[in-house]
Amino acid sequence: MAIIGEIIKKAIELSHNVIDNPDPTEAQKKVLKDLLEKAKNTSFGKTYKFRNILSHNDHHKAFVSSVPFHDYDRIYQQWWKDVYQGKPDITWPGKPEFFALSSGTTSKSKSIPVSDDMLVSIRNAGIKQVLSLAEFDMKPDFFEKEILMLGSSTRLKRVRDHLEGEISGISAYNIPLWFRLFYKPGPEISAIEDWDERVRQIAIKAPEWDIGGLSGIPSWIELMLKKVIEHNKIKNIHEIWPNLEVYTSGGISFDPYKKSFQKILGRPIIVLDTYLASEGYLATQLNKESDSMTLLTDNGIYFEFVQLKPENINDDGSVAEGAESITIDEVEENVDYIVIISTNAGAWRYMIGDTIKFTNKEKVEIKITGRTKYYLNVVGSQLSEHHMITAMKKLEEDYNTDILEFTVAAIRKGEDYIHRWYMGCKDDRSIDSGELAEKLDGILQNLNKNYKVARTKALKDPEAKLIPVKLFYNWIEARQKKGGQTKVPKVMKEDEFKDFEDFVSRRPG
Repeated sequence: MAIIGEIIKKAIELSHNVIDNPDPTEAQKKVLKDLLEKAKNTSFGKTYKFRNILSHNDHHKAFVSSVPFHDYDRIYQQWWKDVYQGKPDITWPGKPEFFALSSGTTSKSKSIPVSDDMLVSIRNAGIKQVLSLAEFDMKPDFFEKEILMLGSSTRLKRVRDHLEGEISGISAYNIPLWFRLFYKPGPEISAIEDWDERVRQIAIKAPEWDIGGLSGIPSWIELMLKKVIEHNKIKNIHEIWPNLEVYTSGGISFDPYKKSFQKILGRPIIVLDTYLASEGYLATQLNKESDSMTLLTDNGIYFEFVQLKPENINDDGSVAEGAESITIDEVEENVDYIVIISTNAGAWRYMIGDTIKFTNKEKVEIKITGRTKYYLNVVGSQLSEHHMITAMKKLEEDYNTDILEFTVAAIRKGEDYIHRWYMGCKDDRSIDSGELAEKLDGILQNLNKNYKVARTKALKDPEAKLIPVKLFYNWIEARQKKGGQTKVPKVMKEDEFKDFEDFVSRRPG
């Protein structure tokens, strides 16, 4: 009998039952007030007169009328550059011990301050997700199994008086002592900087571990599982980890990977989505009856939402200065919104770059629908990442294949434009490019009336090509690195796209 597992399970169920879900509107009002109070004596708080904002009856109204939107470039140049150089009390009290480095797939690499308060919020969110397992009635044995977390290296780089690394590496570096009993691949392997070598070591050690849960970005988790299967000469991952029950996805939507994941599992497992970004832990899946995530409205992040439409987005994907933001009580279901956050690490009215939709307003449940920089609006096509992923899933059904990655760019041809698509497939079947482009075009016209109108004007016939999916990952490795938080950009600018096409043409698979 799993005595320790039984004790842990009962403790989780008890804690889950006694925790009250906060009223989202009231929780958000308190979060904003607490953020303003704590940061009122910082340079940022003094510049934007947080004390005056706190004296108003409506903190939100005073806040948005005083503080402008910030994208990364704006807040870094004006504020975080000083934080990075070690100056205290700039956008948040004190000096951060850590800086999270973004993958830089949609822009140049970013350095984002990670405060002690933010680390506490991340731990609290993790605990909340663990407590949500009470909803799934897991067997006591599960709570004695090990958890394999595949993120970036925990070998953080010392710069001046702080440490730098990707947020997954920082989170693993700060794992509580009690959790290290369950944590795999362990400190030695997780510190290996070379992703291929780290995965090789995981594959070697895999038979020694009893893994019950996985955590990481779907594309890299899938590649890791395939390496484990290949190295140990097994048919599916459950042959070596028979007690694998839960996979915690993160960073991007899991939907495009569902089909390919099923092929490397011996049986179905529970998949829980999370929304952990370099700027904070925004949402996690808490309800077994839903595949949506619950926004964490009482965990140090204040949310605003800007409707995703052309007039609200600049050409570089940032929010237009005059765009109207709304609060959590004003949102509508099934409408795409740009997420704006203010955090306990000193991000203020910060555009994180993601778009979401509410699937259940009452329970503040959301799904990530894409990135603002993946909003393709050349000559009015208004294609969101959600449209693109939906089209890929339809192509998968029509051709009975798996499209694991894709990218697209708007290419100018004379006075007109075309969309040129590359799709990554793991099999080597030949699909006629003209037929593929025509079918994709028809799907997108049915999905999006704006795209359909654009196709009658300056947006001409698209081009599409199927390539081995490994070329996407090889390109990522060649220009930055594998694993961690790194993701393939769904939409590229022409110069980046040219680099990608040159790479593909030199390495035809």
